[in-house]
Amino acid sequence: MEKRAHMGEIHQDVTTWMKNLAFCKDEVAIWQNRLDEVVTKNNNTEVLKQVEHFQNQFIRQREVMDLLNHDLKLADAALAQNAAENPIASDRRLFEQPVGLQDQVETFEKIYAELKADFEKFLSPVL
Repeated sequence: MEKRAHMGEIHQDVTTWMKNLAFCKDEVAIWQNRLDEVVTKNNNTEVLKQVEHFQNQFIRQREVMDLLNHDLKLADAALAQNAAENPIASDRRLFEQPVGLQDQVETFEKIYAELKADFEKFLSPVL
């Protein structure tokens, strides 16, 4: 079922999602610095395996964030284009929420939260 909302509401959702992605990207950079600390303080093989695992996860998360951010920008641009092409009462008309975008964001947030919890659990005995 498609979600319909006013252009301003959809734009606000997209803007909020993009800001959250920017925050997550910054957070992953901080996590990478923490991993670097772990490597300098530990040479245990099991710890280093976990470090590699998290490095791979961080790389993948950055890729997903870049793709999702791109999709969000496209959706926002399409909304602006639609409003420009049909300016009469564009602030009052209902628009279709971009297909699957909210689902993509929710899936990302769920996976990201799980990664964050796993990483914090990993760090607690190591640092």
